[in-house]
Amino acid sequence: MLYHLLFPLADQFPIFNVFKYLTFRTGGAVMTALIISFVIGPKLIKTLHVRQKGGQPIRDDGPASHLLTKQGTPTMGGLMILIAMVVSTLLWADLANGFVWVALGITVSYGFIGFLDDYLKVSRRNHKGLPGKMKLLLQVAFALAAAFWTMRMMPGDLETTLAVPFFKSALVQLAWFFPVFAAFVMVGSSNAVNLTDGLDGLAIVPVMIAAGVFMLISYLVGNTVFAGYLQLHYVPGTGELATFLGALFGGGLGFLWFNAPPARVFMGDTGSLSLGGALGVVSVITKHELVLAIVGGLFVLETVSVIVQVVSFKLTGKRVFAMAPLHHHFEKKGWAEPTIVIRFWIIATILALIGLSTLKLR
Repeated sequence: MLYHLLFPLADQFPIFNVFKYLTFRTGGAVMTALIISFVIGPKLIKTLHVRQKGGQPIRDDGPASHLLTKQGTPTMGGLMILIAMVVSTLLWADLANGFVWVALGITVSYGFIGFLDDYLKVSRRNHKGLPGKMKLLLQVAFALAAAFWTMRMMPGDLETTLAVPFFKSALVQLAWFFPVFAAFVMVGSSNAVNLTDGLDGLAIVPVMIAAGVFMLISYLVGNTVFAGYLQLHYVPGTGELATFLGALFGGGLGFLWFNAPPARVFMGDTGSLSLGGALGVVSVITKHELVLAIVGGLFVLETVSVIVQVVSFKLTGKRVFAMAPLHHHFEKKGWAEPTIVIRFWIIATILALIGLSTLKLR
């Protein structure tokens, strides 16, 4: 909005020329989202606390310590992130860019699904919210719509292809299967972040790390000079996603202020589903879906731990982990919550650096 309102005035007021620069607007998006989070955070938390009357329902089969330390903490804190990042994106992004609207569409729609899930949990005082099949069906439907929308805006040679990291020009033609694959990436990323969100601050920092990596990737992929130098597949217009991811980063940073141990609010499915979906759709648009599996390797690890646990129990009647997802396994082993969280942050940072290396090692 500011880009469209102020940049045209640059001839009369040269200072407004700064709105031409993507880096300036991305920085503005970060700070705006951060400030919005700080402003609305206390009031939102107070409102959620009053309305939920007991906070997020705690699973009886979860770690026993959670019944003492997490009881009464409100959920749906993801609303804070969503409001901050949507408002900030609308203020700082070029709204004529279709990719921005695709990213916002998935983020808001997945946030709506998460909100319904959280609402049912809180209103029924039960940790079971929206039926799993219904939740998955809605996620797939929105993801397919986003995939087809994205394909229409892609250059012809990239419309239905999969880029392979570490190789200069490798493109795998997926043809009709591409929308299915893209939907799998978005839905998988969304649910992987959701599974990781189980301890104070555990999910939001790796999400911010991944957002920071893809902020750089989107900028490079959308710049013909940098894309050519690094031998990346150039996708015109993706650079504008840097402002969207900057807003996500700023909103996440503001949320962390209130989510740091001991958390005053949980993001809930409202936040985790939407943030995971945001990362997924950006990876599809920038043609870095496989890199997301590396950068978001922590989320993949948490998801795999659940799959292994379920398969093992059904086939052998035995559990591989003391409890799944993986962070609960370490809780059962006696690790302190801050120890688990910080070590997982370190793992997320290492994986992000490995993911960044794919930009040059080709």
